[in-house]
Amino acid sequence: METCQELIQQVQTNLLEWYRMNHRKLPWREEISAYHTWVSEIMLQQTRVETVIPYYERFLAVLPTLKDLAVAEDDLLHKLWEGLGYYSRVRNMKKCAQACMEHYGGSLPQTYDALCALPGIGPYTAGAIASIAYQQKVCAIDGNVLRVFSRILANEEDISKESTKRNYRTYVSAFLPEKEDAGDFNQALMELGALVCLPNTDPDCLHCPLKQQCRAHQLGIETQFPKKAVKKERRIEEYTVLVFLHDGCISLVQRSEKGLLANLYGFEMKEGKLDQKQLQECYPQAEMIVELKGHRHIFSHVEWHMHAFLIEMDQGGDTYHTIDEIEDQFAIPTAFRPFYQAACRWISAKGGRSL
Repeated sequence: METCQELIQQVQTNLLEWYRMNHRKLPWREEISAYHTWVSEIMLQQTRVETVIPYYERFLAVLPTLKDLAVAEDDLLHKLWEGLGYYSRVRNMKKCAQACMEHYGGSLPQTYDALCALPGIGPYTAGAIASIAYQQKVCAIDGNVLRVFSRILANEEDISKESTKRNYRTYVSAFLPEKEDAGDFNQALMELGALVCLPNTDPDCLHCPLKQQCRAHQLGIETQFPKKAVKKERRIEEYTVLVFLHDGCISLVQRSEKGLLANLYGFEMKEGKLDQKQLQECYPQAEMIVELKGHRHIFSHVEWHMHAFLIEMDQGGDTYHTIDEIEDQFAIPTAFRPFYQAACRWISAKGGRSL
């Protein structure tokens, strides 16, 4: 796709001026380093900025350097990540940190290609680190950037295709300014997509610094972009969740190393929808079985429909932990958190803990 040099210059000038006057003050922009940029970009994947800020600050307070991350226990990482979801992200961060300790002297490498070769770092994250922290002239293309440029170019390509994303690297690269401004330019595109060139609603074209350069705006068809294929419907899976209690303690089970929520702690799950009578037959030693409010949890391609029961047992075991122990040591995934909170309320009501 051909681009006019005059258009490129206008986009660069207008966007950089707008960004430097209007960008949000965010903690990872206050003290820029490759480590800080990397941590923030991984956390920001599929997560809102407002949600990420306290996680980012807590993570760096506990693990201020890449070396600290490389030697951290998995349970600590899961606890620091608790509530963010997609826990494989933080496990891959540890693998990446270990690789950097082994091959790059404890620092993230400075080139785009070397960054892409590390665990858990894809083209976007590599571009963000290389341009923002190392002033490399490489683009960083996320959903915001795809949306902004699809409107600037009125591009009909399906952005859900990998071939289209590769093409956009060529398109955006043509607009990149020199190295010292490349990081700001990439951040400006992300900021514009987050604050002005919005998804799933009318973009705020009145306040857009690129409205004169945007082909879709000139044609009055902004909301027709980006083009994207219709997503397949999520697969529905139905489970019964069993929350076992004994003497003010809650039983946690660690999930398998593979599959959703791998290696994390949660509750026993049975396929299908079981009723109270069936559970009484399965657990005759139970002192009490109480049905909880159900919960639906959505993953990217799967939706769990979860029915749940509190089951008071007459005996405990090694899997049972106090609420204080759980709060201090275990990360409870969002999928299980409503049932964990119900168990805490139950224990509190019985005098097991003051909440």
